Amino acid sequence: MTEIRKGQAPAVLSRTVFHERFMQSFMDPSFRTEDEAISRVEAIAWDAYQAGRKSPVTRKAGPGFADPNYDLSVEWLATKNRIEKAHATWNEPASKSRVLLICGSARNDGSCPGEMSKTFRMVQWTQETLAQAQLETDVLDLSLLTSSYHLNIHPCKGCVSTAMPLCHWPCSCYPNHSLGQTSDWMAEIYERWTAAHAVIIVTPVYWYQSPSPLKLMIDRLVCADGGNPDPSSTHGKKPAEAKVLEMEGWDYPKHMAGRAYGLVVHGDVAGIEGSRRSLSDWLDWMGLIDAGNQARLDRFVGYYEPYATSHEALDSDKAMQAEVRNVASAVANAVKALRAGKLSQPDYGLRQPRPK
Repeated sequence: MTEIRKGQAPAVLSRTVFHERFMQSFMDPSFRTEDEAISRVEAIAWDAYQAGRKSPVTRKAGPGFADPNYDLSVEWLATKNRIEKAHATWNEPASKSRVLLICGSARNDGSCPGEMSKTFRMVQWTQETLAQAQLETDVLDLSLLTSSYHLNIHPCKGCVSTAMPLCHWPCSCYPNHSLGQTSDWMAEIYERWTAAHAVIIVTPVYWYQSPSPLKLMIDRLVCADGGNPDPSSTHGKKPAEAKVLEMEGWDYPKHMAGRAYGLVVHGDVAGIEGSRRSLSDWLDWMGLIDAGNQARLDRFVGYYEPYATSHEALDSDKAMQAEVRNVASAVANAVKALRAGKLSQPDYGLRQPRPK
């Protein structure tokens, strides 16, 4: 048995600090008429925090799980059920082909910038092109994280680095009610990825990297690449049990493999090629299939020109507009060939000598 290293966990908050953090959600003076009610709610939240009631509503796992008597979160079970239904539809030959379009920008005109992103416009072009090819589309606009009430993608906690079976599919780290880590959008996003026959990510570059909403989603998709679909096998988050399972032999299932993908990465002065390569490498690793050279695009918009006129620069770049549409067309062709069994995958069926 490998040693489980300890010593980093933070101290429990004092009652005073807990109160200060809890009340930050009630700064609006309009809440003052309900201070007594808020105080009662705070007392319940403090008790839940002290007791560590991460998943306060559970039921027995039941048949099909390693430990049928283990208490599983009803919220996790609901997410798992939706994913399984989405997978069944995805796997049905007669189902309509669907492409998930991901807008990776954090910017929209309903938030502080006051103007829509160029990324969103490009997503609209891909959507129009795919509609002409008679494919269904699902637009996942990650900028909603910056402009919607109480909507979150909480950060990955890195369970996989303790042992792969500790990383559950779908993620069971959230919601954590004792810490107020709720309204986790990933429960819905997992289902939308599963339902898609292809994914197109359209994203700007922020400081040589993916925007934070996109990176949050990417990190939380680690459970789709090797994750454990049965939390009862590790009795929740039991590191020792997860380490034993991995050392006995883990097959690192690729839950998203077999979908096609396309990419559009844009910037203004630097970073587009590195970001595009990074995203391509990640999707390849997940077992997705690139839709060809024209499905992986990186371009500058208004190179070293003012930010204020960047939309006008995009308006005038007719070649880039056509290239973005070509990404969608390439993905449409790939999806049709893939589902017809005609897309060549030379490495299909080869066993990974070092899976991880």
